[in-house]
Amino acid sequence: MKPINPLLAIALLALLPAGLTFAQSSPSAAAKTSPAASAKTSPAAAAKTSPAPATTTTSPATAASPAATSTASARTDVYHVHFTHAAPGKANALADALKQPAPNDPMPGHTVLLRHQEGDSWDYVAIQHMGTKATVEAVRPAQPAAARDSSDWHTDTYVSGPAWADFAKAMGINEGAGKSAVYIVSIYRATPGHREQLDAVLAAPSAGDPVAGTVVMQHLEGAAWTFLGIARYATWEDFVKSETSSAADQAKNTGGWGTLREHSSYHTDTLADRIMP
Repeated sequence: MKPINPLLAIALLALLPAGLTFAQSSPSAAAKTSPAASAKTSPAAAAKTSPAPATTTTSPATAASPAATSTASARTDVYHVHFTHAAPGKANALADALKQPAPNDPMPGHTVLLRHQEGDSWDYVAIQHMGTKATVEAVRPAQPAAARDSSDWHTDTYVSGPAWADFAKAMGINEGAGKSAVYIVSIYRATPGHREQLDAVLAAPSAGDPVAGTVVMQHLEGAAWTFLGIARYATWEDFVKSETSSAADQAKNTGGWGTLREHSSYHTDTLADRIMP
């Protein structure tokens, strides 16, 4: 984990009342964390394909190189990652639009929507499970004008990740978790020639970290980053404990802070809450 200001972490911990739950008006904190990921290998979900001429993206798990880590071997499925920023005054309208299922959704109900709290400039990220392949069609249903105009920019990226059951477990979806959870969304660009090393660093668990679930997904097509990492902390207390411990390690020049920077040329970290499901 990358540390935030230790004084901020300690102050947050002191201010947290017992039984605090996370809502839209949650207290702010600077997001400076890097989630480690540990994925389980599981059967790939069935994929829906279109008979129309299209461009298809397939998970590369079966073609992993000998240098690839065990994390890469568990990336059996394709996900669509949609970062978006609301047009002025349209934040709630954009959230409502993102919650609406697409008419051609290949995996209905397999979408997670996170909302920015502190960090990067996006407002929402929707992570949609596509199955083992994704198809982009030239002719597809048009987005309603009101939904389209509620966003002033967005990016779309296909990534490889674990099977939906493992992803949902890491995100706490099937545990009824979410309202009190803190999510750390991080994107990383690997230093040229250091992709495998960065993947290994992100996959390595941090001893004693109270993280409740983590996942690291790898770019297939789209934006200019290599990995997407998401860490879930069940409570704000657990998040502050992690950051306080990370800050102490950094002060002693231990932990993974320096190692991560040897292999990543760029990254951002953002605190978020989950608003769907």
